[in-house]
Amino acid sequence: MQSALRLETKVLPGNKIEINLPADTTSTSVGQTIEVIVLLSEQKSALERHSILQLLEEIHKQRPVGRSVEEINRDLQAQRDAWRNNIS
Repeated sequence: MQSALRLETKVLPGNKIEINLPADTTSTSVGQTIEVIVLLSEQKSALERHSILQLLEEIHKQRPVGRSVEEINRDLQAQRDAWRNNIS
């Protein structure tokens, strides 16, 4: 029966890694040949690194603030007037 362990480690100077098997690993013995598979973790995008507050600040910097209440009311009134003129 084949067993597996999932361990994480850091890259050491000289691009070396060190793996320490847990003490309760009874299926291994000194001198035994084992297979090691190294998976490189994906780098996080800029969006994943930002907190939600930083993301919202960035969005507000890039996008102009919406219309004012007065502008919205003026546009609504213009729409109402246009509808009234088309009905009569």
